[in-house]
Amino acid sequence: MTFKQIFFRVLESVTTIGAGRGPRSGETKVAIDLPAGNGETATFLLDKGFQVAAFDLFPEFFKEPRIECQYCDASAGLPLADNFGDLLICQEGLEHFPDQLAALKEFNRVLKAQSTLIVTTPNYSSLKHKLSYLLTESERYNRIMAVNEYDSLWFNRDHNDNQYYGHVFLIGITKLRLLAKIAGFKIRKIHFSELKVSNLFLFLIFYPFILISSLLTYRRNVRKKPFAKETYKEILKLNIDPRILIDGSLVVEFEKEFSLSEAKKALFQIGTYDFKT
Repeated sequence: MTFKQIFFRVLESVTTIGAGRGPRSGETKVAIDLPAGNGETATFLLDKGFQVAAFDLFPEFFKEPRIECQYCDASAGLPLADNFGDLLICQEGLEHFPDQLAALKEFNRVLKAQSTLIVTTPNYSSLKHKLSYLLTESERYNRIMAVNEYDSLWFNRDHNDNQYYGHVFLIGITKLRLLAKIAGFKIRKIHFSELKVSNLFLFLIFYPFILISSLLTYRRNVRKKPFAKETYKEILKLNIDPRILIDGSLVVEFEKEFSLSEAKKALFQIGTYDFKT
């Protein structure tokens, strides 16, 4: 099964009426698709009964005739009202955004409370990516150069002031979790997408070391900050989850837990205030 097939299977499960997130008869629900690419995801959502708002840095590649895809630079914000959508799909987009936290905050702004955000991105937490970074700081050792100005920067001919970045801002699951939490989201589910044989081979070699190191780090930090035990336990589970280590992509389903102001207030209550000035 290809990644595309797996992704649409995930969408199928998320958008069903039984899941409480698909449109019922006579009900209008709004899905936001960014980046919309060639329109396959937008078509799927439209056929499911969603009203679809599609955006992309290159809208000329969008092929769904029933939907207008608008030009949008995610770093500049979405031209949508607050609490506009019920579902937002960010498929293979976050790794291109120079300000990922700003993008996630913007996603929070345009989504209704308890709405769903689905993010897919290359899995920088996979063992192959970890090894690639160790060897050459590239996405794929022996195949791709590390990020550079020749391979990693593109431009939209119709919007010359805006740069498009390649996989310059790859992100792993723990950093993605934190940025999402700052932006008011919590992880609802991580969907396994595609087994990579190279990851499985590396898993058999390195997993005992990953497990031991992660457990020792967890125990050491719990002793220092026992009040943070539950958060550290969540991080530990992500670090040692075999599915994440061998998966080729991250497909993460988030729920909008707080508004931006509520998220800031919640984090303020557990913040650290012992900086020396």
